[in-house]
Amino acid sequence: MSPSPWFFIAPITVGLAYSIILIRRRNVAGWLLGYLRGGWRAPAPTGVTKHLLFCFVDHFEPGWANPDPATEHARVARWRMDYPKLCENHRDADGRPPVHSFFFPEEEYRPEHIDALVELCRMGLGEIEIHLHHDNDTDAGLREKLRRFTRLLTDRHDALPRDPQTGQLRWGFIHGNWALDNSHPNGTGCGVNNELIILREEGCYADFTLPAAPDPCQTSTINRIYYATDDPRQPKSHDRGERVRVGGHAVGDLMIIQGPLGFRWSSRKAGIFPRIENGDVRTSCPPSEDRIDAWVRTGIHVQGRPEWIVVKVHTHGTQERDTDTLLGPLMDGAFRYLESRYNDGREWKLHYVSARETYNIVKAAEAGLDGDPGRYRDYAIPRPRYAAR
Repeated sequence: MSPSPWFFIAPITVGLAYSIILIRRRNVAGWLLGYLRGGWRAPAPTGVTKHLLFCFVDHFEPGWANPDPATEHARVARWRMDYPKLCENHRDADGRPPVHSFFFPEEEYRPEHIDALVELCRMGLGEIEIHLHHDNDTDAGLREKLRRFTRLLTDRHDALPRDPQTGQLRWGFIHGNWALDNSHPNGTGCGVNNELIILREEGCYADFTLPAAPDPCQTSTINRIYYATDDPRQPKSHDRGERVRVGGHAVGDLMIIQGPLGFRWSSRKAGIFPRIENGDVRTSCPPSEDRIDAWVRTGIHVQGRPEWIVVKVHTHGTQERDTDTLLGPLMDGAFRYLESRYNDGREWKLHYVSARETYNIVKAAEAGLDGDPGRYRDYAIPRPRYAAR
């Protein structure tokens, strides 16, 4: 007796229904077409050494979940104590240790927290940038927050660089709750439709928020470095933009430097459906060798310079459930793998870079410079001085 047609149709129907639910709940529809189209990769020239720029950005929030002050201090102290130990046996092709970019929230400022991070920065292990959670804000309110915080970081800690030509304070940015340029569909988490313009005018050199998936703030543009032009009448102006390219120049309002976004084909829900790969590093998604290889294969680069591959990953470094992963054997193993697989000096050279150094190297590529990108870490914006206390 032959099986009923439903024997074949039912699993397909269930799988299709589950896929539709997954796409909707995980907000995949907005960027899936861009993923399927691809177009961001390009082969490196034959016989040319490939350079891996590894940039680790951190939504560093000591005040996460509103703890008591003692918990905040313990979170920061753990990084001050253990991060140097983690880095002491790791070096890239330039002899540099890993570097962590601490994007610190304006609304959580405590001078003692920044003082502890500055000590790491003076060791060459980190740099400090701007993070901000805000809601129902205004043009004037956003400018006031940014100006107050950047002055604090400069006057008290010497933690931000100045433009060598204009003297303006310069800094990278990550938006809290992913809602850059008022991009959340329900209008929460920002409120300012001209945020890209304000960021540029106040000194931001690039945004490092993305990818945001599975959050609905995720853009349709993925796996690219590009310039976004703000439309102050509309939210989410960075949904699309013009790629940064060799021989080009700055256009629009703000450079967007994205991390990898796609699917983890080696990790499937219910053994069938691939999980989202968004470059998030934590205990539930540790920095395994297969993930590192996938980040590299994504091939984010300045158009026309495919041999300089940018891998920007992110974390929330003060959440206790993840700290042992970020400061322990799993991250140590990730650094060892990077240094063995992607730093042989012939096929690959590895460069641990901060957010600022990543931007500088991108600008050097845009200007047509080539060779070893490690030479361009301070190309456009110098390293901060970091006040000694």
